[in-house]
Amino acid sequence: MGMTDEAFQTKLENYCTKTFGTDGKLEQLRRLSGGASMESWAFAYGGEEFVLRRLPSGLSPDDAGLRGVPLATQADIIELARTAGVTAPEVRGRLSPEDDIGEGFIMSKAAGETLPHKILGNPDFAEAERKLTRQCARELAAIHRIPVRSITAPLEYFSPAELIRLQKEKYDEIGGHIPIYEYAFHWLDRNVPDASDKYLVHGDFRMGNLMIGHQGLSAVLDWELVRLGDPVQDIAYLCTPSWRFGQYEKVAGGFDSAESLLRAYAEASGSEVDPDRFRFWLIYSTLWWGVACMVMGQIWRSHGDRSLERTVIGRRVSEVEIDLALLFEEILPGEICSPLDWSIPDERAETGETGYGELLTALGEWNTEHVQPGLDGHAKFQSRVAGNALGIARRQAEWGPDFREASRARLAAIGYDHGQLCTGLSNGDIGITAPTVWDHLRLSALERLSIDQPKYAGLKVALKKWSSS
Repeated sequence: MGMTDEAFQTKLENYCTKTFGTDGKLEQLRRLSGGASMESWAFAYGGEEFVLRRLPSGLSPDDAGLRGVPLATQADIIELARTAGVTAPEVRGRLSPEDDIGEGFIMSKAAGETLPHKILGNPDFAEAERKLTRQCARELAAIHRIPVRSITAPLEYFSPAELIRLQKEKYDEIGGHIPIYEYAFHWLDRNVPDASDKYLVHGDFRMGNLMIGHQGLSAVLDWELVRLGDPVQDIAYLCTPSWRFGQYEKVAGGFDSAESLLRAYAEASGSEVDPDRFRFWLIYSTLWWGVACMVMGQIWRSHGDRSLERTVIGRRVSEVEIDLALLFEEILPGEICSPLDWSIPDERAETGETGYGELLTALGEWNTEHVQPGLDGHAKFQSRVAGNALGIARRQAEWGPDFREASRARLAAIGYDHGQLCTGLSNGDIGITAPTVWDHLRLSALERLSIDQPKYAGLKVALKKWSSS
């Protein structure tokens, strides 16, 4: 934090006394889970509950490399959206340099839950889930109706073609060489739509950034990626596979079908959504998240932020490989999507001296059994992240060598090495309609994801769809 917990709490309490004009006591201060650089803190003061969105001194709102806007701009847009009828939280105060606790603003805390795994499929939120499609459509339509001329904050705008170029530059700068990513960039270039008129778009409208109560949506949160753009991008972003949180086959946020969401948006906005434009933005948003994961890992690598979360998120690139493969199979010739003879390997029984995988297993068990029980809040979240990292390293130690050999054998049969395949898929010299190429891309995605995130819902869907049994 750049200061002790006690100093931070004292300075925040002084700010609240100055701003709210009472001699209340600051209580229940806790950092909310998630957020590797941008922080969210919940607290109570004078009988009210608040949330502080804060960027510690010395950091940039774009430290995540995602083109985030300054917190002052976020507060401006939240106030504008709330005035325009969007269910946005009420901004109650803004930090200034003399407060000496960083950049940020304070909002009234909305009632409800944000964690998707506590909402989706939970009987306690069943009524809320039934309402979410229409509510999300109404909120998106309300955001997109805000007149651009009423926005005084400087917001970026990029055409679809420019957005593809920016993502490819970022990917190349990091040194990305993932075959299906290369093909996705090529496909996007070949299918880029004309630029739309400029609209205000939220930029990060998804489960996890929405406060959900038992009656449905109670607040649209996390406005740091707000900008001008194509409203269909906002709609497709909600449908990105990674934002379905275990409910993979419910395309709209993990709670409904894409068709239902598009119908609801058309009713709320008066504008039909072109299906080809929606598909473009869905594939773009899926790839965008994959590149964002690479950026997170690169920030850690370059010593910009050495948080554990960065490195583990950096391994989520493989979930996007599966996501892209499943999306492309919807538009590829059915005959090339043949069954695959593959399954997640069984755990090996070790003999002889202690294996590297066993060391990592022991560390993971110690973390789960002896470390996590004594933690709470953000520290417990970090311990779980550490457990995930140990699991990735263990599976790589056990399965990685065999997967590497299988990949080499497949590439030899195709007649290209890994670099040649990436280059050919990127420039269009190699297509994916050759069964050997498509099989290699799918098998590579299965192998990598089984190491990185074997519980990812997309892996289960892919195995069911591609199984030869």
